[in-house]
Amino acid sequence: RISVVYKDMCYTCFDSALIFHGITQFLSHCFCFFKLKFNTVVIDLGEGCFYPSHPELAVKGTWSVDKMRKEIARLRSLGIEPIPKLNFSTSHDTWLKDYGRMVSTSDYYKVCSDVIRDVCEIFDKPRFLHLGYDEESFGHQSRYAYGVVRSGSLWWEDFLFFVKTVEKQGVRPWIWSDYIWGHKDEFLAKMPKSVLQSNWYYRQWFDLETIPKARRPHLESFIDLEKAGFDQVPCGSNWACDENMAGLVKFSRKNIAPERLKGFLMTAWTATVPRFEPKLMKALELASAAYAAR
Repeated sequence: RISVVYKDMCYTCFDSALIFHGITQFLSHCFCFFKLKFNTVVIDLGEGCFYPSHPELAVKGTWSVDKMRKEIARLRSLGIEPIPKLNFSTSHDTWLKDYGRMVSTSDYYKVCSDVIRDVCEIFDKPRFLHLGYDEESFGHQSRYAYGVVRSGSLWWEDFLFFVKTVEKQGVRPWIWSDYIWGHKDEFLAKMPKSVLQSNWYYRQWFDLETIPKARRPHLESFIDLEKAGFDQVPCGSNWACDENMAGLVKFSRKNIAPERLKGFLMTAWTATVPRFEPKLMKALELASAAYAAR
């Protein structure tokens, strides 16, 4: 019931497909998933996958459809469920190339729907498709040469477009839930219950009475989502500290009903290349230990 994001494309998708370098080496360790109780890998595709409907999105090193399907088959043969992720947050959509500067236009909607259809076909109609949608703010784009942020009704219009597009493929949408931090009431009122929620929290504080004020909404959102009846896959990390995952599992089991707690997500938020392998493997170990101690 624990999932792992082993690669986020957003931070390295500039001019090459370095995003996929090292994946084969890392996945050679997949045998440990059985020992460590993992059964799912969320793959942030970005420009690392060739999209037949839009070959212009490919870059040097992009994996062909055949190569991607072979990797998907290999993972499934190991008992690991591969789940695709395409991040449509404007803070993380460099992989869309020029289309990332056409947000909320007819051209944008067409290419996004085309790519979603491609991915659902390549992954043979996966159970979920993660839409990303995190950190869309001017603060997160303060160092970008070009920034764009949707707000108000437009944020919801675009988001619900993605939800409908994914559901049209017979697949369940999955998102990062951090938009709730600053838009609690409208999020709880407008967010479809069909969307699987991954609120993320990477710090070591789990006491709502003593947690730093700035972090309280991040932790409290797990409870808000539970009270509203959303299915959740809480996400933790060793990005900021090693203590996080154990605390997150304990907190989530205490505050989220078992029927709505669908698993846990662990990410190291570091590049999947050999020099970062120790941190990646440490993430697996920490998540496994946290789950085993439930």
